[in-house]
Amino acid sequence: MTAARGWSTAVIGTVVLLAVFLLLAELSPWQITLGLGGLALLVAGWFVFGFSRADAADGAPALVAVTVLATGMIVTAYPTLAIVQALAYPIAWMFMPTFWSAVAANGAVALAVGVGLTLSLGTTPDALGQTALTVGISLAFSLAMGVWIAQLMRLGEERGRLLTELQDAQEEIAALNRDAGAGAERERLARELHDTIAQDLTGLVMLAQRARREEGRRDETLALIEESARTALGETRALVAAGAAVAGGASPDGGPSSELELPQALERLAARFQRETGVRVRVETLRDTPELDRDREVVILRCAQEAVANARKHAGAATISIALSSQDGCARLVVEDDGCGFDPAAASDGFGLPGMAERLALVGGALAVDSAPGRGTVLTASVPVTAARVKSEAPA
Repeated sequence: MTAARGWSTAVIGTVVLLAVFLLLAELSPWQITLGLGGLALLVAGWFVFGFSRADAADGAPALVAVTVLATGMIVTAYPTLAIVQALAYPIAWMFMPTFWSAVAANGAVALAVGVGLTLSLGTTPDALGQTALTVGISLAFSLAMGVWIAQLMRLGEERGRLLTELQDAQEEIAALNRDAGAGAERERLARELHDTIAQDLTGLVMLAQRARREEGRRDETLALIEESARTALGETRALVAAGAAVAGGASPDGGPSSELELPQALERLAARFQRETGVRVRVETLRDTPELDRDREVVILRCAQEAVANARKHAGAATISIALSSQDGCARLVVEDDGCGFDPAAASDGFGLPGMAERLALVGGALAVDSAPGRGTVLTASVPVTAARVKSEAPA
């Protein structure tokens, strides 16, 4: 009802002002009666036809018709009261349903003012000239202002529509980003679980099987089982608490040990794998070993873990070699085994190699697999050495 109160204030204020002018002027009784009747009709028309529709702005032709009639009466009673046009023209613009109906209503107001001035001033040439000038200027100004305001309203509506569409699009993009983020997080957790905890649990199963077969080495096997369990515990804690990968395995108490550098982490991985499986693992760290940031070190380490795990589970390898080097601005990890090999082009339902490829792609790296049935496998993972230094080390 804000618009209704505003219009009510304007109507009542204008009517009171015109009534004061009318009563202060030295007019005949019929002029005062006609003028007050027109003012009363204007107020009654507003509260009957306009007050309840002001907020909706849905148009009120009856209000405009009453306003036109009241305007003619007021101007006929006293020509000075032609300033009522300042209220009549805006009503014609604001409460007609369409642009052209509002233009027609403006013409009706101008006609009412013209008739009123003619009746009150007469038909002498001077009076007719004054009437034409007054009506013409008022109508032209009203039309010009109305067209300008209508254009602004049209632009405002268009901008409002575009803003609504933009907000809808932003909400849709936000929803897609949330879905994409959730999907990416699920994929990340799947990779982490597969490359860490799943591998540790696989090792635990194999160690338990070995303990059952080899009674003489039971203590050694139990120690390995404990170490593997602590490693899995540390990796689980890291995933739950920080949502980050564990770079260097686990500390003896089961917590993450991120202090190890990549070459040391590879040595530790090889030593642990060799104790668990009896498969000989050789690690070679060439000169100009790249010093990577944490994220890239984690990717390289996870690829090494997955490669040796695959060699244990699928290849039946007797020896495995792990080489870390730098070439053409990239850190290169090469894992080679002498196992049974496989056909890389054959479809696979496993998660290992695709998971490695996805993990490498996230840091701009790539995976290459060279293998064939009966001749072993060479897996090469490379990541760009971005904003990283190069350090010289002797071969390990």
